[in-house]
Amino acid sequence: MPVEVIVAGMSLIGTLAGTFAGIMLSVNLTNYRIEQLEKKVAEHNKVVERTYKLEGQMLEVQHDIRDMKNL
Repeated sequence: MPVEVIVAGMSLIGTLAGTFAGIMLSVNLTNYRIEQLEKKVAEHNKVVERTYKLEGQMLEVQHDIRDMKNL
C-alpha cells in the first residue's frame, strides 16, 4: 500500500473524529442552553401565576372596602 493512501486514510479518520466531536459538543451546549431557558420560563410562569392570584385577591379586597363604605 502506498504511503499516500495510508496518509489519506488517517486524514479521513481524523476529519471524521473531529467533526463528530464538534457535533457532540454543539449538541451538548444546545441541550444545556435549552435546559437553562426552561428553568427561566418556569420561574417566569410562577410569577405570572402569583400575579394573577394577587389581582383576584385585590378585586375581592376592593369589593369588601366598597361594601364597608356603604354601611
